[in-house]
Amino acid sequence: MTRTTDPHPWRPTRRRLTDTLLTALAPVAACSVALGALTTWVAAGRAGDPARIEVTAGRVFLPYGDTRDTAAFFRITNSGDADDRLVRVSSPGVGGEVTLGRHRTTGGGAAYRDEVDSAAVPAHGSLTMSPHGLDVIVRAGARWELGDPVPFTLHFRRSGPVTVEAVVVSPGDVRASP
Repeated sequence: MTRTTDPHPWRPTRRRLTDTLLTALAPVAACSVALGALTTWVAAGRAGDPARIEVTAGRVFLPYGDTRDTAAFFRITNSGDADDRLVRVSSPGVGGEVTLGRHRTTGGGAAYRDEVDSAAVPAHGSLTMSPHGLDVIVRAGARWELGDPVPFTLHFRRSGPVTVEAVVVSPGDVRASP
C-alpha cells in the first residue's frame, strides 16, 4: 500500500484559499465600482426626473341646441425627463361617460370623431387639446351656466391623477381654445 503525501481534496490549503478569495474579489470590486459610479451620477443630478405633469387652461363648451354632449379642453405640460400618457379622464360634475376623442376630416371635408385610448405627453413638452384635435367628450350638467367651474381628474400612466377645474365657456369664446 502506497501512502501519498498529497492533502485531501476537501481540505483547504493556503493556495486554494488565496485563489478563492481572489476569484470572489473580482465581482465584489466590480459591483462596488458600479455602485459608486451610480451614486455619483445621481448626486450630480444626472439621473433624470420623472414626468412632472401640470394641467392648465381648462375650458368646457356650454352645449347649444338640443344636445347635451360637448367637449372639454386642457393644456398639459410635462417638465420632467420622462414621457407620460394621459390614459383616462373622469369628472363628478358631468352626466354620463367621459371619453377622449380626436376630431378628423376626410378627404371630402367631412368631419368625424375617433375615440382615443390614450394620448402621449412628451418629456419637456406639452399636449394642447383643441376643437380641431384631441378633446374630452362629456355630457353637460343640467344646470351649467357660463363661468361655472367643472371638476375633472386627468389620469396619467406614470404620474397618477391630476385634479383641475375647467370653466364653462361659449363655443364662440376666443378663450375657449387653451
